[in-house]
Amino acid sequence: MRRLATLGALALTLAAGRSDPLAGRIAGAPVDCVDPSRLNGPDIVDANTILYRQSGKRIWVTGPVGDCPSLRPRDTLIVEIYGGRLCRNDRFRTISPGISIPSGVCRFRAFVPYDRATPSR
Repeated sequence: MRRLATLGALALTLAAGRSDPLAGRIAGAPVDCVDPSRLNGPDIVDANTILYRQSGKRIWVTGPVGDCPSLRPRDTLIVEIYGGRLCRNDRFRTISPGISIPSGVCRFRAFVPYDRATPSR
């Protein structure tokens, strides 16, 4: 039983380290728009957090304005982009696996850049 508890604690520790993609990163000033051609993602973390990765250098964090109950991990985002840039208040919907009807419309908040912390000398 003790061995099982130790393995469970180790698994939780490994999962926690892997589950925080912002570990070791510092938030910058929020911006209204980002260039979607430079982004990978989105990755839905939870009902309030969406991540876009930029060539391994930067992670952009956004989420819905207000409540967006249909936003869940493993869902697919359908994003409406106007003018070639992904912006605050642009609309998106979600589709859950196995379902063909999209959710209601939600809107993006501002985009916050997270960059790797530079080591101090």
